[in-house]
Formats: sequence, C-alpha cells, structure tokens
Amino acid sequence: MLTSIVMLYNYVSTTSFPFPSILETSTPIDLVDPILIRTSNKQTQALNHLYSAKWSLNSAIDTSHFEPPQHVNNASILLQEGLKENDKIHKLPGQPYVRFDQYGGYVTVNESAGRAFYYYFVEADQTSNESLPLLLWLNGGPGCSSLAYGAMQELGPFRVNSDGKTLYRNDFSWNHAANVLFLESPAGVGFSYSNSSSDYINCGDESTAADNYLFLLNWLERFPEYKEREFYISGESYAGHYVPQLAHTILYYNKMANKTLINLKGILIGNAVINDETDTIGMYDYFGSHAIVSDEILDQIRIYCDFSPNTTKQSDKCLEANAEVGQNIVNIDIYNIYAPVCSKQILTSKPKPMSRAIDPCSEHYTYVYMNRQDVQEALHANVTKLDHDWEPCSDVINIWKDSPSTMLPLLREFMKDNLRVWIYSGDTDARVPVTSTKYSINSMGLPIKTPWHPWLYQGKVGGFAQVYEGDLTFATVLGAGHQVPSYKPKSALGLVTHFLTGKPLNGSRYRLG
Repeated sequence: MLTSIVMLYNYVSTTSFPFPSILETSTPIDLVDPILIRTSNKQTQALNHLYSAKWSLNSAIDTSHFEPPQHVNNASILLQEGLKENDKIHKLPGQPYVRFDQYGGYVTVNESAGRAFYYYFVEADQTSNESLPLLLWLNGGPGCSSLAYGAMQELGPFRVNSDGKTLYRNDFSWNHAANVLFLESPAGVGFSYSNSSSDYINCGDESTAADNYLFLLNWLERFPEYKEREFYISGESYAGHYVPQLAHTILYYNKMANKTLINLKGILIGNAVINDETDTIGMYDYFGSHAIVSDEILDQIRIYCDFSPNTTKQSDKCLEANAEVGQNIVNIDIYNIYAPVCSKQILTSKPKPMSRAIDPCSEHYTYVYMNRQDVQEALHANVTKLDHDWEPCSDVINIWKDSPSTMLPLLREFMKDNLRVWIYSGDTDARVPVTSTKYSINSMGLPIKTPWHPWLYQGKVGGFAQVYEGDLTFATVLGAGHQVPSYKPKSALGLVTHFLTGKPLNGSRYRLG
C-alpha cells in the first residue's frame, strides 16, 4: 500500500519481528547502545512490522471489514469442574503480602488442535468484591503479551524489581476497581501455545477474536460466579482491533442466542490503532507539532505522500522525506518522546529504590523474571515446556492474515447498541498519538454532547476530555506515553474507575484554587 511507510517503519525496526516471512527488509540503523536491542519496547516493533507487511506492494493481508467468526459453537465449551482450585496461585517468588486471590493457568480453545491460552487473574483488592465488575485486559502488537505489559508493567498488582527476582506492589493497580483478567493471545504469544504448528502461520484478527471469545466462554464456566457480573473489555495499541472485534463477536452471539451469554457493558481502549489512514496522518502531524521533524519535511510529506487505503506507489519526494523522518526518530523512545531509553547506565541487577517513575528497562526485568523456572511453576505456566523463551512479544508467529483498515464501523454499531465506549490517549506517545485518535473520531462526524474540558482527579488535572452523543468519551492523559498506566498510574486508575462506574470525567473551566 504505502511504500513510504514501509521505509519509515524499517528505520524504526532494529531487531527481529514476529512476522519475518512477510517483511520487506532494509538495512536497519544501528542504535547508539546495543543493549537497546534487547530491552527496547517490542510492542513498537510488532506494530511497525505489521504495517510494513500490510502496506507492501505484494501484501496478502486482508484489510476488508471485520465480520464476526461463524465457526464458534457450544461444542467448544469444555468441562471446567475443579480446574479453578488447581489454578490458584498461592504466592509468586519474591512477592509481597496481598489480601486478594490470584489465579493462573490454561484454557483450551481448540481441543483437536491442542490450542490453549494462558491467563492471569487477580481478584479485586477489596474486603467485599461481590458486586465489582470483571475487566479483561488485552495488549496488542499484534503478538504481544498482556502478562508482559498489562500485568507486570502497567495496571497489574505487581511490578518487577531491577534484580529480576523480586516484586513490589503497584499502588494504583486496577484491581482496586475491578476483578482483572489478563490474557495472552493468540497461540504463540507468551505462554499460550498450540500443538499444531500451522496455527502459527494462520494468525489474524478474525481467528484471534474467535479464540478470545471461546476462551471467555470456557473461563466463565471455570469461574461461574462471574457469569452475571458486568463485563468490560480494555486494552491498548493494536488492541484497538482486538477489543472492538471481541466485543462485536460477543454482541453477535448474544443476539443469535436471544439471551445474554456474556454480560458485556462497555469497552475501553488506549492509544488505539483504529483507522489506518488517520492514524498515519496523525502520527506525522504529531512529529511536526513536537519538533521531531522540520516544517519543510512535514510540508513535503503532506504534499507528496498519499495515505489513502488504495495507494500502491509513492513519489520519490515522499520517499526522501520519510528517509529524513526515519533518521530523526531512530534514537528516541517513540512511545514516550520525553522518556529516556534503556541503556547500560540504567540497567542493573541490583534492586533499585522503589519508584513510581517509569523505568525504561522494565521490559528486561520482566523478561528475566518470567523465564525463571520457579516463577513459571508458581504461575502454572509453561506446562508443555516450550522450545523457546517466554517473550514480551512473540517470535514464533510468522504470518498475520487479516487486519481491517478501520474499526470505526464497529464503534458506530456499539453506540447504537448503547455500549459504553471510551477511548483514551497518553499525550506523549508519538506512535499512535493523540492527533491520530482525534482525527479518527472527527472523521465519524459525531455530535458533541460535552465540549472539550480538563478532567480532574483528586484535585489535579489528569488530562482533557470530550463526550459525543451515543456514549463515546475521548480523554487524554496528561504527560503519559503509549502505556498510560505505566507513566501515569494514578490518573489511569482514576480514568478506569470513572469508566467502570459510568461517571463522566469531572472537570472545570475555571482556574484551580
């Protein structure tokens, strides 16, 4: 599709990706410090790789509109009796004391293929949680682990110390507001696996939605006390595809059954990939507005590059401008342009003093911790002894078959179905920036219900928000990068609490006292 974007994304790419067989390769630029190759955020790499493949001239990726999978049936619901008790995690290595229960284990989504998904579940950290909702968290990629990012670096109850051996409490874990379920999907991601190697070359949006849906049906049989709870789906980045597609599948089968199989009430997605064209335009405009590229280069891109879905060839001037952009962004953290990148000077095996500030090397600590045998045993993970390390993003998934160019039609359907839809953006992310999301929402032409205003949490500005007719809320998170709960955990907890309770983000147009 867009040769220019292929060039840019290959500049950003500095290590192996989950989809090596379909990438249009070019010589990568060496980073200043080679340690960055091990510790750089693999979510960025996975998303860049998909778009390189998706927009190559010979791409075989299906970008047509998403339709709910038709091959889901009740025969895929397996007996779950007694499995919940087996999944209970008594204590993780190096874990501080907690009052809530946690579980981890496998749910089979396809018995004949031997395909099973790993989950990690933390119940709400409250004395009485019988009325609190169930919240599913999905990381994107595609091919990235919700255990790696969501659970251990963002919104879970623990984070890994720099020694890779011990954990410390996340004071702003989302299980203060809900019972939180983290899922590694599709097969080949994290500890999730398949006994059929063909599954690793047949991944895509549709199959992932189908398997995620089957996972939920089976998981709710294992944890039947949550069947009647309000259920919400959340995620970030390429989960801008996963979340709406799973929600659409749930609503479709609820209607087919003429009853509520899963009590879905709303979706929450952050820095979301939802519309290829506006996502791309917004990214370049963010580069320009934040002095990452010159006005001249930005003007050249606007004049000579065509970002429409059917473009197959770009001009030489467009390619030249993108080469310049690639040179400018290669040594910054594109997920948070104001954050440091991981380096030997930061990386240490000695525990650091506990800090609420983001550690750019946290992905490395998580990798070390999750590959320890005692940790895997405590998590009830890696029971089949995989022939590869646990990775934050998959190195075994080879091909992504389908990736629709837009999710906006699904968002419109949800609004008609009175589903709560919230989209948030950390405003220092340059990869899927606030400009991209604003352009995508603006293209829907929705009437504004509540105009743009600051929202406050515990007396401080958490960001800005606007509400549209049809129960769609768009909110920014001030000073947060792509992984919002990592950078601004307190604001993120405030945001999700308002979302789950259905309370609008309060704010004032007046100066704070």
